[in-house]
Amino acid sequence: MEIKEIMRNVNEFFAEHVAPPHKITSVEKAEEEGWRVTVEVIEEKEYMKKYAKDEMLGTYDVLVNQDKEVTSFKRVDIRYRSKIES
Repeated sequence: MEIKEIMRNVNEFFAEHVAPPHKITSVEKAEEEGWRVTVEVIEEKEYMKKYAKDEMLGTYDVLVNQDKEVTSFKRVDIRYRSKIES
């Protein structure tokens, strides 16, 4: 299935280059450029543990091309993991 392959490729990319993903919250077809994926990542996990702080959760927008390769990503939000979204 195409979505599973996209999710696997995004997971591998983030694990290697950014941080292991906490979860992928959306995968949607983008017009001609491929796919748009939203990924949540636990930011600086060891640092936060060391100072007994709540973990920070970063949300990233990721673009994946027709060949299912990550072509760009950017962090669009960062929040404490325990924060209730309003």
